[in-house]
Amino acid sequence: MVVEEGGTPRSPEAKLGMQVEDLWDVMEPQLSPTEKLNACFESIPVSSFPSAPSSEFIEIKSDTTVAEAVKLLARHKVLSAPVVDFEAPEDASWIDRYLGIVEFAGIVVWILHQSENVEGSSVFESIMKASESDISPSVVAAAAAGMSSPRYKSINPDSPTATCGKFFETLTASDLYKNTKVGDISGSFRWAPFLALQKSNSFLTMLLLLSKYRMKSIPVVDPGEAKIDNIITQSAVIHMLQECAGLHWFESWGSKKLSELGLPLMKASSMIKVHEDEPVLQAFKLMRQKGVGGVPVVGNDGNKAVGNISIRDIQFLLTAPKIYKDYRSITAKNFLTAVRSYLEEHQRASPLLSGMVTCRRSDTLKEIITKLDDMKIHRIYVADEGGNLQGVITLRDIISKLVHEPRGYFGDFFDGVLPLPANSRV
Repeated sequence: MVVEEGGTPRSPEAKLGMQVEDLWDVMEPQLSPTEKLNACFESIPVSSFPSAPSSEFIEIKSDTTVAEAVKLLARHKVLSAPVVDFEAPEDASWIDRYLGIVEFAGIVVWILHQSENVEGSSVFESIMKASESDISPSVVAAAAAGMSSPRYKSINPDSPTATCGKFFETLTASDLYKNTKVGDISGSFRWAPFLALQKSNSFLTMLLLLSKYRMKSIPVVDPGEAKIDNIITQSAVIHMLQECAGLHWFESWGSKKLSELGLPLMKASSMIKVHEDEPVLQAFKLMRQKGVGGVPVVGNDGNKAVGNISIRDIQFLLTAPKIYKDYRSITAKNFLTAVRSYLEEHQRASPLLSGMVTCRRSDTLKEIITKLDDMKIHRIYVADEGGNLQGVITLRDIISKLVHEPRGYFGDFFDGVLPLPANSRV
């Protein structure tokens, strides 16, 4: 924990940790450490959580193009952003103002659909053949509807379209990519419902939503206002935990070894992997199908990882497609090589430059939290001394070990949450 002279916490996260510490010290001694933490977090309102940095706090209007949405998410280094209905009146309430959340995960699905064939002819190719004057909102909407059609065959990652670099150059230069709006394709991917917390909700509620209920980020609203007050991400929680190192409540939990906590939750036999000679789109396809945010790239032996591809890395296929022009096919290995060269050339910091980040079962949770926070990554792979994969630990896994859901805790909390559209794909 970072402290000033005199012992005062310097960061907002450390100050929050001290609130937990004060509550921890007065809890009933017969409570287990987990019960004490639950009680502490239930006593702290979510409004106490530090505000997200302004650089990460973005909203995307529904008339923003997919191309611009990708650039915005990449520029601000966020995985998702709330979508504002551009037609909403200025005095609209927050529930009428926000349509949902646009994510890299959803954009991945949209891209995957561009590489699929509909009865032998892709929607993308059909629109590419149309004249520029034909590219209208109605045409784009028809394409989006087609992408959700049951006529779609399963994705064939070995097809020339799926593996050739020219596909991404052509796609990103197309009117389809430049003209399709975020609102136009909302039915073709997981249009995440706008489930928001109110500032009076508890810290425990927030932690459970980010772990057991698999939310990546949670908007916080003030009922009296029309806008989001804060956005809390899994990464922000991990950073808060890192700032709490040294506090009694944190050390009693964080000093335990991974093996003592039952981590990793996902063992090697259950891990989703992509081989280095498979098309990179196969990696994104697997993420979509299995609902995971990243996959390890393994060598031909199938058990030693050479790299990691996460859902956010789709940005490199869209913002820098020319870096693949020399590749006959974009395999997972070629993707990693090309992106690393691109990042080094442009002197851009990225988790991809870190290569494969691993740990051991004997490491403490505190050590893992420090590594995840320092390197700004969302998962770390567990490997043995020979480099063989033994499992993976995600931010969600760590948060899930911090709290548990009391019986009947949420009650009717989810009643009235905006439903997914009927034609939602994921």
